[in-house]
Parts: sequence; structure tokens; C-alpha cells
Amino acid sequence: MVTTVYQEVYLFPDAVRFNVTLGRPDATDDEIWAALAAAQCDDVVAALPDSLATVIGEGGSNLSGGQRQRLSIARALLKDSPVLVLDEAVSAVDPETEARIQRAIGSLAAGRTVLVIAHRLDTIRHADQIVVLDGGRVDAVGPRSPQIRPGRRRSRPRTSWRTRTPDASGGRG
Repeated sequence: MVTTVYQEVYLFPDAVRFNVTLGRPDATDDEIWAALAAAQCDDVVAALPDSLATVIGEGGSNLSGGQRQRLSIARALLKDSPVLVLDEAVSAVDPETEARIQRAIGSLAAGRTVLVIAHRLDTIRHADQIVVLDGGRVDAVGPRSPQIRPGRRRSRPRTSWRTRTPDASGGRG
């Protein structure tokens, strides 16, 4: 199974509980609260008028982008898939919210295969391997290093050769 946390999170006009348990509707309240805590979102839900029973507006319109993102991360944590795809999960949030989401992603990534799609270096700072794409092609692969990082175009390998010319004896020089 694969779970994806998208850049643009959609939440249904239903209760927080419904939105978080989409991938695992049989989850207990304790499991839901544990996922919310790991996603750095338990405080947000606890402050809502009816907590888990609070109905979210269409698309999560009554929540901030960071709150929607963290609810999506809680949903992914609760689903507990072995493979996780994070598609620009922190691209449009303020620095404080980004720090909270990064902590949540740290919890989410533990023990899983994670594919992170990102433009910002901070988003992938803990990655084991980085694949840099340029124009739809793989430009570099490897651990994070000055040569392998997003936003830095590598110099292309140079092909060089020298032409050998016959020397006076007819051999190659």
C-alpha cells in the first residue's frame, strides 16, 4: 500500500474524525489522538468546538494551510502504509508551521520507504538518497553533497581525448 500527502490537501465537509480516519475507519479514539499528536495537530483539534466531531468546511476552508497539511499527515500516520509519497508537503506554509510539519514528517517517515518530491533543500535534508531532475531527466543521484542537491546545476562531464599522430617511425606517439 502507498499513502500520499499532497501539496494541496483536500478535506471533506465532514467531521475531523471522518477526515483523519479515511484510510482506517475502524481506528479508536486513542489511535486517532496518537496520530494527531505525532502530526503536531492534536492541539489544533483539541481547540475546535467539538474536537473530533467538529465539521470541517468544504476543502478544509475553515482551517489554515498548515492545519490542513498536518491533518493529512495524521491521516497518513493512521493508515500506516509501508510506502509514503510526500508531494511538496511544506511548500506553501510559514516557517513555524514548516518546522511543525517537518517534525510530523519525521514521525511519519520512521520505518517506511519515503519518496519526497521537493524544491527546497530543507525539505530533504535528512534524505538517504537524492535524485535531482532537470528538464524531466535525471541529472544526479546520490547522498546529499555539494554536487548533489536541488537548485545547483552540475557541470556536465567533459569528454576529452587526444589524437595520436604517427611519429617518424610510423608508430603511434
